[in-house]
Amino acid sequence: MNRLRNRLIFVFVAATLLPLCLTLWTTLSLLERSLDLAPLADLDAVSKSLEKTGRELYRETRESLHKDAAEGRIKPRRLKPAEAQAFWESGEPEQFELAGDNGDRLDYYVRHRGEVWVYSRPIGVALGTLTNEYASARQALQTSEGRDFRRGFSRTLLLVAAALWLAALGALIYLAHRISRPVQQLTQGLGRVAAGDLAARVPPGGSDEIGAAVQAFNHMAGQLQHARERLIHVTRLASWQALARKMAHEVKNSLTPIRLTMEEIISRRGEPDGAFLEQAAQIVADEVHTLERRVRAFSEFAAEPPVMPAEIDINALVEERISFLKAAHPEVIYNLRLAAGHPKAVADPDLIKGVLTNLLENAAQAALAGGVVLVSTSVDGSKLNIEVHD
Repeated sequence: MNRLRNRLIFVFVAATLLPLCLTLWTTLSLLERSLDLAPLADLDAVSKSLEKTGRELYRETRESLHKDAAEGRIKPRRLKPAEAQAFWESGEPEQFELAGDNGDRLDYYVRHRGEVWVYSRPIGVALGTLTNEYASARQALQTSEGRDFRRGFSRTLLLVAAALWLAALGALIYLAHRISRPVQQLTQGLGRVAAGDLAARVPPGGSDEIGAAVQAFNHMAGQLQHARERLIHVTRLASWQALARKMAHEVKNSLTPIRLTMEEIISRRGEPDGAFLEQAAQIVADEVHTLERRVRAFSEFAAEPPVMPAEIDINALVEERISFLKAAHPEVIYNLRLAAGHPKAVADPDLIKGVLTNLLENAAQAALAGGVVLVSTSVDGSKLNIEVHD
């Protein structure tokens, strides 16, 4: 799972959701308060008050006109029935009717001896206009109540805010994926390099900081791969050099007994000694066999020959090595302190012979003429010790 992308999304949600909720709550609260302060309720009260005032004014004007007409304080206009045909045909004895400019005058029609007497009085207010305005106000109030403006505005605001927030969230998810994908690829590349795959590379990205990090990683992986290849080459070369030195040393260890034996044979020529010749021939054959084993192992496997342990008489092996080394170094005195009995050891005879030959040759060279080389063997529990002192 891409943790970086999820963290970016979480940060966006945490950073925007709470402010968005607070903004919506504040907006809706202000909307409620503004609607509460709207003149709809006042308009309803004013319209009802105007209706009541208009009715009272009409009633008072009507009563005053009726009274003044009955008491003769107002002179009527006398009309023929044809001039007031609607009233005449209605059969009513009297009738009040708004007249004038938009109902600003009240006319009082009365039947009188075949004529129609009309008494008039100005109202001072255009009741027709007032009536129309009152009807318009009542219609507006009914329309606003039917539409439920608050609920509609609240739903619209919530839908718009949710749509914008979801669109911003989708854009953030896309951008987070674009940002976190190179980081994820870089992390995977680092994991592959840590696992030993130095050929791992990350596709190059943009020119920003992440792209620079990808380029640096690819350069680092290339340098590591080159360094490892060089290290492998150097290690192989060093291994071959060490093996060659080891092989040269082992060959020298085998050639030294052969050389010494041949020198001893040359020094004893003319002296018939069958036992010596048989011993010398056996030493040369053994060393040649050891040399062949090492050369064969080196040519076939480029490694040390396998260890072939066998039971060895340590005292006899020490005496044999010293017997032919004395001829090569007659100026050196060899003293032996051998353990009692015939202590046995299980080891590779060729390896032990090479080690003893090397130690004894080095001791003789260090002792110089008249020097003493002391060789001792001892048994300490399950251990068998061989010591060479010069």
